[in-house]
Amino acid sequence: MKRKTWGLLLLVVLLVASVLAWKPIKAIYLSGVPDHLETPFVHIPTNATFDQVVDSLSQGGFLTDPESFQWLAEKMKYKRNTMRPGRFEIEPGWSNRRLIQHLRAGEQAPVNVVLNNERLPEEIAGCVAGFLEPDSLKLLETLRDPAVLAEFGRTPENLIALFIPNTYQMYWNTTPMNFLKRMVKEHDAFWAKNNRLEKARALGMTPEEVYTLASIVERETNTVAEKPTIAGVYLNRLKIGMLLQADPTCVFATRDFEARRVTQFHTTFDSPYNTYLYKGLPPGPISMASISSIDAVLNPQQHDFLYFCAKPDESGTHQFAATYSAHLVNARRFQNWLEQRGY
Repeated sequence: MKRKTWGLLLLVVLLVASVLAWKPIKAIYLSGVPDHLETPFVHIPTNATFDQVVDSLSQGGFLTDPESFQWLAEKMKYKRNTMRPGRFEIEPGWSNRRLIQHLRAGEQAPVNVVLNNERLPEEIAGCVAGFLEPDSLKLLETLRDPAVLAEFGRTPENLIALFIPNTYQMYWNTTPMNFLKRMVKEHDAFWAKNNRLEKARALGMTPEEVYTLASIVERETNTVAEKPTIAGVYLNRLKIGMLLQADPTCVFATRDFEARRVTQFHTTFDSPYNTYLYKGLPPGPISMASISSIDAVLNPQQHDFLYFCAKPDESGTHQFAATYSAHLVNARRFQNWLEQRGY
């Protein structure tokens, strides 16, 4: 009888021990990340609470058992008042323990921030907000802050010259100020390469002036091969004090970015950006300029052309002329071609 009693007691003890042991075993070894994920990335916002982290993980489908995750997170002291933010890549099949270690270590997965040829600060802010945590309003406030511009030696007119179109790896939770600091670093590194500063000085131009002219070249053609020729035309005009008469500057002045053709409205619009009315370069870039456009200005084709006009075809390229009379012939051909097509 005593032996039976002791046997039952031992069985009860084993059952209780099994129940008590099951929770940590399940939390540490058996539960965790599902074997299949819709996306491998989870975004934990700046100043997020632990409950918000659990909610993000649960809604993203990263937890098979949220309760087990929370229990182990507390045991591993991952739970804090303010959690580590960022964009984290999670692998299918991870245990809770591996997931917590990864999030706690802050091993972020960078994002590729792609800058192309936006025209205005608000467009840059909207573009960057599509890749980073800060929204476009916070980014734009920083880009327009007079104190910030002064810190980086920029003005509202030449701010755009800071941005070199490219793809940059950054952390998702990069702040607006750190984004700008990164752009300054990339800008300085760009101009330090390939003798760009020396070439600008040889032209008698600052990097900002080179960029401004490059932004005009950028908007004149999509054909990289003819950019040095177009850059040479504008440099020739600058040398002799001739009006640049660049159509893209008139479009920028009027903000009529949807215009298919430049009309008298554009060319007579009074603005310091209108190079039909004012000599020299406009006050600043009319858009971001690609590397190929910047290098075209720094390495222009040497010629005596002063004029260019679109070719009467679908190529999007141009015909060049050294005299106004030759230019008029080219312009008539293009105009006739347009009229034949009902434009």
